[in-house]
Amino acid sequence: MPEGDTVWLTAHRLHQALADRELTLFDLRVPQHATADLRGQTVREVVARGKHILLRTSSNLTLHTHLRMDGSWRIGRAGRRPPGLPEHMMRILLGNTEWWAAGYRVHDVVLLRSSDEGRVVGHLGPDLLGPDWDAAEAVRRLRQDPMQEIGLALVDQRNLAGIGNMYKSEALFIERVNPWTPVGHVIDLNRLVGTASRLLIMNRSHPEQSTTGLPGRGQEHWVYERANQPCRRCRTPISRADQGSPPYQRGTYWCPSCQSA
Repeated sequence: MPEGDTVWLTAHRLHQALADRELTLFDLRVPQHATADLRGQTVREVVARGKHILLRTSSNLTLHTHLRMDGSWRIGRAGRRPPGLPEHMMRILLGNTEWWAAGYRVHDVVLLRSSDEGRVVGHLGPDLLGPDWDAAEAVRRLRQDPMQEIGLALVDQRNLAGIGNMYKSEALFIERVNPWTPVGHVIDLNRLVGTASRLLIMNRSHPEQSTTGLPGRGQEHWVYERANQPCRRCRTPISRADQGSPPYQRGTYWCPSCQSA
């Protein structure tokens, strides 16, 4: 599933193409909203909320979508047909006189009043890349279940919104915290949350994700997707195991030496 920085960048690019422009094309290819028509309305803004995307219009309506594992948005110049993926995978097609935006295999498509956005994002914790980011509140939420494994707590979007499997593994490695450590046993939660925030901010403005600061292929990550390769700190082989209960288990990466239990 895309991490919060990828969703933020997607929303930012949609905002650049659609905001402050009147919709001349509006097609929702989902049964519950197949007859909806917002042509003539102006897009006020497109924002990310954790891993959710909210498009808000001048009539105080919000179009909510989620990328999940396989969703994506494509943007192109008006008058040119969307290239690439087959049209039957397109669930949303929006446009103005300059740009079109096509949502392929996007999920949880909901059109609702902006005042009712809490129905779809009200459960989320503070957004690491949002204007509402509140590290103290994120730490408070994490501490509500002191026996939960920290690797699971970090990806629970009710605690803080935006961290996915990659940033979870990378932030825990940087702070030398074992992913199976109970939240209540983590020595410095504030520092861990701050590191996760810093990593997302560092990567939100470009599609490439690097937590090491190195852009080269195979050098971007400390532990993520590096199972059995030597740790960049101590040369111990990186471990990988599923964490959590089926069907929600996540592949977790860590260094057994740097992040000893």
